[in-house]
Amino acid sequence: MYHPQRRHILGATAAAWLGSTWPAAMAQTAAVKPKNASKLAQKLRIVIPANPGGGWDQTGRALGSAMVSSGVVDEVEYENKGGKGGTLGLAYYAEKYPNDPNSLLMGGAVMVGAVALQKPAVDLGHIQPVARLTSDFEVLVVASHSPIKTVADLASAMQKNLKTVPIAGGSAGGVDHMFAGVLARAVGANPQDLNYLPFAGGADVVSAVLSDKAMVGISGFSEFSTQLAEGKLRAIGLSSRRSMFGIPTIREQGVQVEMANWRGVFTGTGVAAARREEMVDAVQRATVQDVWKNTLKQNHWAASWLAGADLNSFIDFDLTTARVMVHLLKFKT
Repeated sequence: MYHPQRRHILGATAAAWLGSTWPAAMAQTAAVKPKNASKLAQKLRIVIPANPGGGWDQTGRALGSAMVSSGVVDEVEYENKGGKGGTLGLAYYAEKYPNDPNSLLMGGAVMVGAVALQKPAVDLGHIQPVARLTSDFEVLVVASHSPIKTVADLASAMQKNLKTVPIAGGSAGGVDHMFAGVLARAVGANPQDLNYLPFAGGADVVSAVLSDKAMVGISGFSEFSTQLAEGKLRAIGLSSRRSMFGIPTIREQGVQVEMANWRGVFTGTGVAAARREEMVDAVQRATVQDVWKNTLKQNHWAASWLAGADLNSFIDFDLTTARVMVHLLKFKT
């Protein structure tokens, strides 16, 4: 069973989020070559704690396809249980499949933030991590007709009256929400005045921005790529250290923040350690398949493989960070 451990890093954690750099724990860990293991299962179930079409759904289904392609499973069944930043799906999985050796749960930074904010009865102690798979940077977008052209323009509007700058993103407490709060603090606005509009999926975020319900949208590049290509949306900043996709970073424009989203897979606490290791190996074998690599390229996701004790430490750090941010930014459910 994975039990997040409290560490004496609150000050350092807050500084990492609110200062100039994303925690070093986000750095990619080189993957070792997968073992030539036998088949994991004839049929595998992947529970996706989000509605169809979003990042978790795309990741889960791509992983399932890659696992079939690699031969580690013959068939994959998917279950979508969306709501509350993944915590509804988490509770569903922990209750229904705690001992199932042939099931996986998608999760990641959004779920970690939601757990920190909501403090649900079923939390990360009710699942155990298998592997971190991808990371994705945050993109700030506005409608093409918006007068906001740069991060400096956005910062000016936020400084004048943050309440009049509605920002659309993913679930409350998730990485988009956290990033909105970090950005507000970094530009000198009061995060308690944040006007954040949470949505269940990227399509809703796009609609909110295009309809002027939201002045700004926050999500991963893949959620906005179609509308950016069509000229309906304009990207004004990226939360990475270096520019990508032709989008300047937020840091390059004078606001010292950066952040990344990550996604991975978990299993039930009743699954034996030996079986979990078999899952790790099977998932890793899938990530060397062309179908998986093509999905990463298509969605502009970075591979960020991590497993074992290093992954436990990473999630421990991430959860502590999220709890600190919920406190410092005065987030409420």
